[in-house]
Amino acid sequence: MEKLMPYKETTKMSSNMKNITATLLTAFAVLSLQAAIAFGAEPKATAPKAEAAPAKTEAALQKSPTDILAKVNGTVITRAEAERATKVLLAQKRAPQNLPPEVMKQAEDAALDQLVGAELLYQAGSKVEIKDLDKQVSDKVTQGKARFKTPEEYEAALKSNNLTEKELLEIVRKDIVINNLLEKEVTSKITVPEADIKKFYDENQDKFKQPEGYRASHILIGIDPKATPEEKKKAKEKAEAVRKKILAGDDFATLAKAESTCPSKEKGGDLGTFGKGEMVPAFEKATAALKPGEISDVVETQFGYHVIKLTEKTSGVVKLDESKEKIETYLKQTKAQKAVVDYIAKLKEKATIEKPAAATEKPATTAIKPAK
Repeated sequence: MEKLMPYKETTKMSSNMKNITATLLTAFAVLSLQAAIAFGAEPKATAPKAEAAPAKTEAALQKSPTDILAKVNGTVITRAEAERATKVLLAQKRAPQNLPPEVMKQAEDAALDQLVGAELLYQAGSKVEIKDLDKQVSDKVTQGKARFKTPEEYEAALKSNNLTEKELLEIVRKDIVINNLLEKEVTSKITVPEADIKKFYDENQDKFKQPEGYRASHILIGIDPKATPEEKKKAKEKAEAVRKKILAGDDFATLAKAESTCPSKEKGGDLGTFGKGEMVPAFEKATAALKPGEISDVVETQFGYHVIKLTEKTSGVVKLDESKEKIETYLKQTKAQKAVVDYIAKLKEKATIEKPAAATEKPATTAIKPAK
């Protein structure tokens, strides 16, 4: 049997737990997001545009994309970079249009802080050797370009985000360097004790609820949809013979590997856990009638003839053993998020970070000292 219906995973854990390194970069996720936007993922929400005014103020006239909003150990962060980062941040948060000025200011400050953190990480990561870095950057950009039907679409995506290909290459380079640094200095050092996993499981039972269901194995003697009555008769007889061997004491999994035509034979016929409505009706009805450990009569479906063994009837809560890997990944991600923030804070303690005292560079700059 190629497929009944795929059994669903019912744990309500976050889908973000698949890749820790890729998802924990909250303090500087803007870099990866910028690259994603340039590759066609245009955000739905964008920074609100000011309504047209009769005349611009003097302060507005003074603003320029090349204004330096921060210096990180001498490396500048321009207004253009900060505005692009703000746009991405608002899109990430799905912010509405026309935000109040004070909220917009908070978003701008947060985006600038992300860029400062990212620059610190990049500077630290640049000291760590990466084999074939240029090739990795080129390959990643090439993969991005391949998502576009034409070169013109690619160029339009860059233009719509105020990016040149040179700037995109630099963003991708920073992303690779930062991820490499964090993998070596942060994520690879994080562990989660068994006690923490159990504690999370015990305290978050609502996250592990699932519909009641079954875990079963089967042996399928498959038939072609166009099989003749004689062919069907032979297949059923073979299924009956297999069932008799099981009842006589032969090992179910061994027979499944030898006789079943379903891919599940590689697992001894194990179909895993499935809920109501996930298997064809005849199969589900026969399974529901069994007690754990019992063997069914031969069951006919459109796939052929089945001999079913019920392993267990599952309760409404996923067991700890089945959830352990996901919980561990989730807790690692949570720890990693904090560890990244702490790592950046340590880099700030040793860094010289300067920001202009006002919107332009004309006023004197002031050194920004991190809070201790």
